[in-house]
Amino acid sequence: MRVISANVNGIRAAQKKGFFEWLKRQRADVVCLQETKAQFHQLDPEIFCPKPFHCYYFDAEKKGYSGVAIYCRNEPDQILTGLGWDHCDTEGRYIQADFDGLSIASFYLPSGSSSEERHQNKLRFMDKILEELRMMKRKRREYIICGDWNTVHKEIDIKNFRSNQKNSGCTPEERAWMDKLFDQVGYVDAFRVVDQRDNQYTWWSNRGNARANNVGWRIDYHIITPGLADKVQKASIYKDKWFSDHAPLIIDYDLEL
Repeated sequence: MRVISANVNGIRAAQKKGFFEWLKRQRADVVCLQETKAQFHQLDPEIFCPKPFHCYYFDAEKKGYSGVAIYCRNEPDQILTGLGWDHCDTEGRYIQADFDGLSIASFYLPSGSSSEERHQNKLRFMDKILEELRMMKRKRREYIICGDWNTVHKEIDIKNFRSNQKNSGCTPEERAWMDKLFDQVGYVDAFRVVDQRDNQYTWWSNRGNARANNVGWRIDYHIITPGLADKVQKASIYKDKWFSDHAPLIIDYDLEL
């Protein structure tokens, strides 16, 4: 089973850069998109609901902002949109497809980089979503929660660690939250199951030739329940073409839907 996560930074912009032509060749079973930045009624289904997928969108109320989507080759048993609380749901940050014993979600955690107020807002969101993740883990289901988590975990996950520790996404309190997610709550970073190398990034600033010099951050993840850890087969970050300021994260699992 191949699962792709991609922050497209505007699905219409990504389409113009060839995202859907690329997707046709990927043999994906599930595709999780973040930052669609569109209302579904604005999109041409012929383009933005590509065959052979069943496509589901969860939009932010604010036009041109946030939004997530999930494409499934096999029709899911059900689709869950939102988690029942305002910040997550009005901004279109969580959509989940349920299959037999397995849930796959597309998730977009807020960025806190624009101001101290936004950073504090992000920290409150992180506290809230951690409780949701605790409850999910107690269920008799396996989870793959894909998305842009807007946070690096360790020094290996960012090029300029020392100079970024005061910047949202790399602060000690955010990285401690990631420690808690993995070490206390018990989720697993699927990418690190099979790839321990440094310089493996999924996002680059548009400034200062960051992409050309690979000055990046690894902030896109597949975060999985521990029962799936031995199912992770291969992970890759696609960088041959650029569809946004993020790169698609592709992970193959020894699973069938």
